[in-house]
Amino acid sequence: MGQNQHAVEDILDQLKQEGRDDDRATVGDVTAALGDRGFGPFLFVPALIEISPIGGVPGVPTLLALIIAIFAVQIVMQRDEMWLPGFLEHRSVSGDKLVKASDKLRGIGRWLDRWFHGRLEALTGPKASRIAGVAVLVLCLTVPPLELVPFASTAPMAAIAAFGLGMTLRDGLLMGLGFVLSVVAVAVGFGMLGGGGGGG
Repeated sequence: MGQNQHAVEDILDQLKQEGRDDDRATVGDVTAALGDRGFGPFLFVPALIEISPIGGVPGVPTLLALIIAIFAVQIVMQRDEMWLPGFLEHRSVSGDKLVKASDKLRGIGRWLDRWFHGRLEALTGPKASRIAGVAVLVLCLTVPPLELVPFASTAPMAAIAAFGLGMTLRDGLLMGLGFVLSVVAVAVGFGMLGGGGGGG
């Protein structure tokens, strides 16, 4: 349990350092920095970035959903190392923005580390991670159309973040929350995108 006691804070500190080290931090740099921390950070880090002010930039939610989807496929395949195609690996974000996003998320990271760890660990094993990976792929498909509605893509990203945090903190409660939020996010997405024509 102690090993995960500051897991989210440590990852945010690592992201902050990446932002300080370079004027432009590439997706490849961030992926390499997270490489030895299991599957979870590859889901929750881009999801939390999307929920931060960076996610308000047009096109960013869809780009992050594409990156997450590529990681999710590899989680389903249980790959040991994460891979990204070059055109995504070399995309970059301002180092200053990455530092600011890390600082804004630090409070919630500290809270998550304090309250979520080591419960219902059966829901954090390889089989559960693969099922979560499939759910994440479905959620990623909802992001591009939802980006047309202000802040709507936050719903699927919150579910993705829950899955990633559950894997990182080995907390089955968060994994279960991820599945619940997935159903809610997909329902909300269909309601926003398709409900306009069905009023009656």
